[in-house]
Amino acid sequence: EVQLVESGGGLVQAGGSLRLSCVTSGFSFEDYGIGWFRQAPGKEREGVSCISPADGSTYYANTVKGRFTISSDNAKNTVYLQMDGLRPEDTAIYYCAAGQPASVKLDVVHGLGRSPTAGSWGQGTQVPVST
Repeated sequence: EVQLVESGGGLVQAGGSLRLSCVTSGFSFEDYGIGWFRQAPGKEREGVSCISPADGSTYYANTVKGRFTISSDNAKNTVYLQMDGLRPEDTAIYYCAAGQPASVKLDVVHGLGRSPTAGSWGQGTQVPVST
């Protein structure tokens, strides 16, 4: 069974940092792209960042470029999202998802939140950023 479990969210003040984790199982980790997505209240889900564990290539939405860093630990089938310089507009539920690398990249580059091709959306982890 494909599973992606997010953790690491929590209330943080503007300017602060958080590190999200996405532990995966049930599929071949290095055959997929892993993306972080977020959904703010009243808004559509959007791609934030993605990584291809096979070659380490990464992509970021313009809104988070320079502040967020995605990484993977292939031995642990886990992807991380280090979020620095958080802003109130980063407030959202953050999800991770797996898909074809090119498809996940498109989601991030164009700010889309399409359904993952491996498994389904998990519970997500909440990140409220206070002023």
